[in-house]
Amino acid sequence: MARYDRAITVFSPDGHLFQVEYALEAVRKGNAAVGVRGSDTIVLAVEKKSAPRLQDSRSVRKIVNLDEHIALACAGLKADARVLINRARIECQSYKLTIEDPVTVEYITRYIAGLQQKYTQSGGVRPFGLSTLIIGFDPHTGTPSLYQTDPSGTFSAWKANATGRNSNSIREFLEKNYKETSGQETVKLAIRALLEVMLMLIRINAHIFIAVHPMYCWIKIPCIVGQTLFMCYDKLFLSLEF
Repeated sequence: MARYDRAITVFSPDGHLFQVEYALEAVRKGNAAVGVRGSDTIVLAVEKKSAPRLQDSRSVRKIVNLDEHIALACAGLKADARVLINRARIECQSYKLTIEDPVTVEYITRYIAGLQQKYTQSGGVRPFGLSTLIIGFDPHTGTPSLYQTDPSGTFSAWKANATGRNSNSIREFLEKNYKETSGQETVKLAIRALLEVMLMLIRINAHIFIAVHPMYCWIKIPCIVGQTLFMCYDKLFLSLEF
């Protein structure tokens, strides 16, 4: 095995690229991220670990905007994410200047996945050590979309998915509990799925991004297991019971 993991361009005899598998391992050790698509709503929920007391928590972002109608959450190496996010933002603006239309979610997902795949077959580089969840609305039809990419450059569309720490457990929860929802029911499902990996904690922090066409709002929620969560949703305060 040691001979085949020294270069990204070398396959092992059984068809593995070990550097890509190592990148996937970095993803599995990252903070959990959950995406749920509703009929008129898309939700990203990301686990946020406690920050040092002297650190400005506002400088640590788990969810970012790529464009006015597209957002991204990732699990893995945050430094790699910063590079990928900056290049994706530039591509969004370049597309808009060239085509004179907002970029579609599928297009920017293909771009990000293509960039990740490029770094799996070139000498002198290493794969991006992150997996992404990309959400957004079609700029023409308003249809919500959720995509995932991984370090190998593979991408696919999902109704609900998770990446990062304990993503398999979260995905199993979503498979058992997912149904076509709208509004606050979509938010509830995303938070319940995220709590699946944090039931052993008394208090956890989460970053929640709720997108309701055509409004997008950032919400930071301190989630307390077993109590009522209050969140600002569609300019109203709704009580979400768990």
